[in-house]
Amino acid sequence: MDIIVALTGASGIAIGVKVLESCNKERTHLIMSDAARKVAGLEGFSCEDIEKKAFRVHDPNDMLSPLSSSSGMWEAMAIVPASMRSVSSIACGHTDNLITRAADNILRTSKRLVIAPRETPLSLSAIENMRSLKMAGAHIVPPVMAYYYGPKTIDDATCF
Repeated sequence: MDIIVALTGASGIAIGVKVLESCNKERTHLIMSDAARKVAGLEGFSCEDIEKKAFRVHDPNDMLSPLSSSSGMWEAMAIVPASMRSVSSIACGHTDNLITRAADNILRTSKRLVIAPRETPLSLSAIENMRSLKMAGAHIVPPVMAYYYGPKTIDDATCF
């Protein structure tokens, strides 16, 4: 299954990296927003190392990318972590970059869109935007840490 993985400018790049590592590299397309690249550096990740985990890397501003078309062969998309800006844009149909355009295509073609919003506390507008996305068919999966399996390190807790 071909999948699109998008990393946006919210904290939690490690979660997106874990998602990439769990995917079949030969079938994974990566989009990293400019803000995600900055956050990656702040959180100790090399963008080059992250990009090596995907089959193909797409520029977030390239609206001529194949990911911009709804006739693509990808079956799903995960936005991990998802900034509230990205959540809002997708919920409102504001497709001004490749991440939001690809997400809009996934929703319009009834394919699986997983969004892992990273924000707390949540504003009413954030909750309403997530509600709109859920109503449109998206899976809203906030990255919530579990303790029942006894994680000893941050890396143990960052599983997907």
